[in-house]
Amino acid sequence: MPVYTWEGRTRQGTTKKGVMEAANEAAVMAQLRAQSVTPVAVKVKAKDLMSGIKLPMGGVPTKDLVMFTRQFATMIDAGLPLVQCLEIQADQQPNKRFKEILRDVKSDVEQGSTFADALRKHPKPFDNLYTNLVQAGEIGGILDTILNRLAIYLEKAESLKRKVKGAMVYPATILVVAIGVVVLLLVKVIPVFEKMFADFGGELPGPTQMVVNISHFMQEYIAMILGALAAATFAFFWARKRFKQFRYRTDALFLKIPVFGSLLRKVAVARFSRTLGTMISSGVPILDALDICARTAGNMVIELGLQKTRTAISEGRTIAEPLEASGVFPGMVVQMIAVGEQTGAMDSMLGKIADFYDDEVDTAVDALTSLLEPLMMVFLGGTVGGLLMAMYLPIFKLAENIK
Repeated sequence: MPVYTWEGRTRQGTTKKGVMEAANEAAVMAQLRAQSVTPVAVKVKAKDLMSGIKLPMGGVPTKDLVMFTRQFATMIDAGLPLVQCLEIQADQQPNKRFKEILRDVKSDVEQGSTFADALRKHPKPFDNLYTNLVQAGEIGGILDTILNRLAIYLEKAESLKRKVKGAMVYPATILVVAIGVVVLLLVKVIPVFEKMFADFGGELPGPTQMVVNISHFMQEYIAMILGALAAATFAFFWARKRFKQFRYRTDALFLKIPVFGSLLRKVAVARFSRTLGTMISSGVPILDALDICARTAGNMVIELGLQKTRTAISEGRTIAEPLEASGVFPGMVVQMIAVGEQTGAMDSMLGKIADFYDDEVDTAVDALTSLLEPLMMVFLGGTVGGLLMAMYLPIFKLAENIK
């Protein structure tokens, strides 16, 4: 659909300018008159250099989505029409892909679609949680309140994700650097020492000979080793995506890894509590809310546990019993949910659980960083130092012989 730039005059005599997407000039003029604006000039907007380039789907950062949600809630609360809110948001949106999505949503709403249904056509930035909450807000007439809750939820979820990434990235970076340094020493530095020792003559000490043999192996098979590592990594993620049983077993293994497994479990509990509490407080039915929580769990063991809970609730049981039977959630969480269910304050109790486990994740990340930092430094220093000591042993032996 072409985009037009327009200029018009309001009833008060002020001049307004803007951009509008429409089928033709007549449609633009009709929309302007409907907004009490007299058209003065309407022309097709000149295409920019990026207009023919399609940006990848889902290229919408969370911060942009949060800002859009907050501003949209403010405009709805101020009484602006939905289409006008979408038009303003699209015009001021710096993200090219998000601008294109918002224009599509605005076009669908103008043609009679509900806001939630228009968002569902773009599942990458607007997932099931987002669209179901928006639908509940539209039905209940509290769209601004729901959007504010969504913005808070997105901010907390992104904060939780950053904490986990920070906990995982640091040790991974140190490990990669350590491996890179060791490989560089074995491939480039050790051969120089070996040549020098060959000129000295004599038999090398055991540790030195072992390092030299490893260096020969690395020089001969380095390409094959790197290829095998890349193939194994690809095969692992491919198998997780293709085979549900393999993904289930690896997800179960992740939850049992010392230190990291406990952190992942706390993150899952915090995410589940925050998501379910937000949806229940917004009027989403419990079965739909649990289905969305299961699909956004990020771990198949937890997902199956929540699906079994959903099935049990549909059969008339309480939520606490099947959650406890799943063995995924700690007893304290199950007990608090049971109390919330009995008192009718489930959303409030879930919010308290989410806040508590957010703090638990903070504590776990700090403890993990404090534990891993000295361990990784000892590993890096010990490995590099051990290699260098092995290569200096012949020099020490030579010095003793000279004495």
